[in-house]
Amino acid sequence: MEINPQPALKKALTPLMLWGLGVGYVISGMYFGWNLGLKEGGTLGLAIATFFIIILYTCFSFSYAELACFIPKAGGVFDYANRALGKEMGFIAGVAQIIEFVFAPPAIAFGIGAYFNLFFPEVPILVIAIGAYFIFTALNIIGIKAAATFELIITIIAVAEILIFAGVTLPHFEVENLKRNAFPNGWAGVFAALPFAIWFFLGIEGLANVAEETKNPQRDILKGFGSAIFTLVILCVVVFIAAIGVGGWEAIVFKDGIGGDTSDSPLPLAMGKIVGNSSLLFHMLLTIGLFGFVASFHGLILAAGRSTFEFGKVGFAPKFLGNISPRFKTPANALIGNMIIGIIALCTNKTADIITISVLGALTLYIIAMISLMVLRKKEPNALRPFKVPLYPFTPLLALVIAGIALVLVGYYNLKLSLIYIGLLTFCYILFRIFRK
Repeated sequence: MEINPQPALKKALTPLMLWGLGVGYVISGMYFGWNLGLKEGGTLGLAIATFFIIILYTCFSFSYAELACFIPKAGGVFDYANRALGKEMGFIAGVAQIIEFVFAPPAIAFGIGAYFNLFFPEVPILVIAIGAYFIFTALNIIGIKAAATFELIITIIAVAEILIFAGVTLPHFEVENLKRNAFPNGWAGVFAALPFAIWFFLGIEGLANVAEETKNPQRDILKGFGSAIFTLVILCVVVFIAAIGVGGWEAIVFKDGIGGDTSDSPLPLAMGKIVGNSSLLFHMLLTIGLFGFVASFHGLILAAGRSTFEFGKVGFAPKFLGNISPRFKTPANALIGNMIIGIIALCTNKTADIITISVLGALTLYIIAMISLMVLRKKEPNALRPFKVPLYPFTPLLALVIAGIALVLVGYYNLKLSLIYIGLLTFCYILFRIFRK
C-alpha cells in the first residue's frame, strides 16, 4: 500500500488561459528594453535583427509545440532532451532553462520598481521590486487557476494599452523619422542589437512548462503557442513603427537628448511628444503600462517554478524542490527557492547584465530543443504525435541555425557575461557529476 503519495499538479488551464500566459510571459518586452537595441543598430539595424528573430521564434514556437504536445511535462526542454539525448544533456538543457526563467524576472522587477517610483519617489526602487517578488510568488503558490486567471486579466489590459498607444501615435507617424540615421553602426550594429530583439519575445517557451496543468495538453498547447506568437508578432511590429515614427529612434532611447542617459521607457517618451507629460493619456500609459511588467514578471515566476520543480522531482536538484504543496497543489518550494535567487540577483543592480545572461540561457534552450525534436523523430518515428510541425525538417533546422548564429554573436559581443554563463553551467554540471546517484 502506498502511504502519503505525492499529490499531482492540478489540471485547470484552458486555451484562453494559455494565450494569456504565452503573451503575458513576453509582453513586458514591448514596454521596455527593446529600445536599447536602437542605440546599437539604429532603426534599420534593430529592424534587421528583429526580422530574423521573428523567423526564429515562429519556427521555434511551432517546433516546440510538437514537443510539448508529445511530452506534456512540467520540465519542458529538460524532459525533451532527457528522452532524446540522455540525462547529461538533459541536465544541461534544464540548467539553461532555469537560468533563463530565474534571471529574467529580476530585470522586470527592477522595471516594476522604477515605474512605481515615478508615483512614489520616497519609496526605493529595490524595496518595491522585492515586495513584488513576495506578492507574486505568494499568488503562484495559492493556485494555478488563480494565477492564470490573474495573468489573463492583466495581459488583456496590457495589450489594450499598446493598442491605445498605437491609436494615439500612428496618426503622427512620419516615414522620415524611420529613415533618419537608420544604420549608424552598419552590420556590427545588427549583431549588437540581437539581445534586444530577442527581448521582444523572450519567455514564450514557458508555455511548455504548464503542460501538466493543462486540461487537454495534446490539443490546447498548440492553440496557446499559435495564438500567442501571432499576437506577439503583430504587437512587436506595431510598437516598433509607432514608437520610432513619432520622432526618430534617438527620441525613445535618450532621456535628455542625444548622448544623455538611456531610458527604459520608450512608449512614454513617444507619447509625451504628442500629448505632453502632464496629460491624462500620458499618465494612463504610465499606470496601465505597469500591467505589462506585472504580466511578464508574474508569468515567468510561474514558468520558473515548474522548471525547478521538475529538476527537483527527478533528483537533479535538492529533492525538496520537487515537492508539491498538499494544500494548493503547486510547487511551493521551487517557487520560494527561485524567489530567493531572484532577489539576490536583483540586489546586484545589474539589470542589463541579467537580461543578457537570461538571453544566453534561452538560446541554449532553443538549440538543444531543436536537436531533441529531430533526434526523437528519428529514434521514435512511429510514436503518436498529436501535432507535427509543418515543413519538417526545414522549420526546426531554420530555428536551430538562427539560434546558433545568435548565440555565437551574443557571446562574442558580451564576452565577460558569456564566461560567467559558461561558468554557471560548468559549476552546476560538476556538482551533478559528483552528487548524482
